[in-house]
Amino acid sequence: MPNDLFRVAVVGAGETGTPLLRKLLAAPFVELLGVADLDAEAPGMRLASHRGIKTTTDFQELARLGEQLDVLIDVTGVPAVRESLRKAMQETGNHHTVIVHEMVVQLMLSLLSGELVRLKHDTQDY
Repeated sequence: MPNDLFRVAVVGAGETGTPLLRKLLAAPFVELLGVADLDAEAPGMRLASHRGIKTTTDFQELARLGEQLDVLIDVTGVPAVRESLRKAMQETGNHHTVIVHEMVVQLMLSLLSGELVRLKHDTQDY
């Protein structure tokens, strides 16, 4: 069944996450439920906070949103973060939330711009 509203959270609010956050905030069909970054002063954290979006330095807080969250986007480039998120979903039996890896983000942003978009940090395979 197609979604009218995508409930999304983002882990990573630096150089890669911030342009993505701007696009998510501008989309009327996206409800941004939260943003996490270890740096509370990261550009995307300030942007989200300024727009009234919940911010946290503990990315597991976003995983704990459970099935109210449709898409959890991880643009940290840190394999341990992705693994930890995956484990949290398994442990809580959350079969609803999709974890989106930054490679998918890179593909989507590239499709939107009509050319290959390079993310600001190197993606790591997992």
